[in-house]
Amino acid sequence: MPLRRCDLPEGGYTAGMKTAISIPDDLFDDAERLAKALQKSRSRLYGDAVREYLARHSPDRVTDTLDRLCADAASGDEFASRAARRTFQRAEW
Repeated sequence: MPLRRCDLPEGGYTAGMKTAISIPDDLFDDAERLAKALQKSRSRLYGDAVREYLARHSPDRVTDTLDRLCADAASGDEFASRAARRTFQRAEW
């Protein structure tokens, strides 16, 4: 019987990179509960978390966000100015 090649995405059976991490048990338990509540897979939850962390800590993205907020506030739109002020007040520095 001839062997057949499986039709798998190039690089493995997942569309992304597999990795292993070690986290404290309590953090794992909290993440499991959140994934279940959000109806997400564990991989999706961790991927989303890393993506959000990178967005918050990437100097280029922070600068781009601040530039957009300043441009909106400088446009003379009172609503945008108030929203920008509230955003700046809530932001972690």
